[in-house]
Amino acid sequence: MLFAITTLFLFQLVGELLVQWLALPVPGPLIGMVLLFGALLLRRAVPDALRETSGHLLQHLMLLFIPAVAGVMLHFERVGREWLPFLAAGVVGAALTMAVTAVTLRWMIRITGKDAE
Repeated sequence: MLFAITTLFLFQLVGELLVQWLALPVPGPLIGMVLLFGALLLRRAVPDALRETSGHLLQHLMLLFIPAVAGVMLHFERVGREWLPFLAAGVVGAALTMAVTAVTLRWMIRITGKDAE
């Protein structure tokens, strides 16, 4: 578990450093995760410790959103004034997520040849 957490944090750190150094307009953790994805593709396998630890993190992902929600509540008045962009972002984001998920599922079913039973 220590190896996996260290790996995740190191990739996040590298992503943050690249964003700062290259003045990229994207979050550092996103760059770090893209780099981790690339490293795992090159390795052609996910280490068991990383698979287990990331699985546990994903199971409890909602807990990681609590600080963000609390931060939004500090600006509740602004959210009340500008509710339409928040609503539009939520609806469009949900629609795009569902569309991409559907397209990915259809593609995966086609390439694996396994149909839902």
